[in-house]
Amino acid sequence: MELKPVNPWKWQDAFGFSQAIEFTGHSRVLTCAGQTSVDADGAPLHEGDMAAQIGQALDNLETVLKQAGMTLANVVHLNYYTTDLDAFLQHSGGAGERLAAANCHPASTLLGVARLAFPPLLIEMEATAVA
Repeated sequence: MELKPVNPWKWQDAFGFSQAIEFTGHSRVLTCAGQTSVDADGAPLHEGDMAAQIGQALDNLETVLKQAGMTLANVVHLNYYTTDLDAFLQHSGGAGERLAAANCHPASTLLGVARLAFPPLLIEMEATAVA
């Protein structure tokens, strides 16, 4: 499989994402539901703590990817939905480091939303991965 970032500009590099990803030679596509800061039973975790919720949502995404035989390196598209854009931008550095360490620079969108499925949730990550 070959992943080719499509970036006509450089500004997105500072944010760790790509404008687009062209992928060829793949045999599988995994579309992931939005992952949030919940435990194995679906109960929300880390109420009011954006940094911890980002980390937990990313942990949960990695768990789903692992179950499918993939890693963050397979992610080509990652959308973020948050109830607090400023807090997300302030606390997303750890996730950015994890994604960079996995050589993951997916096409991404960040959206502010009024609320998520459960009121304590602050962040949701929705991904597409290929292998």
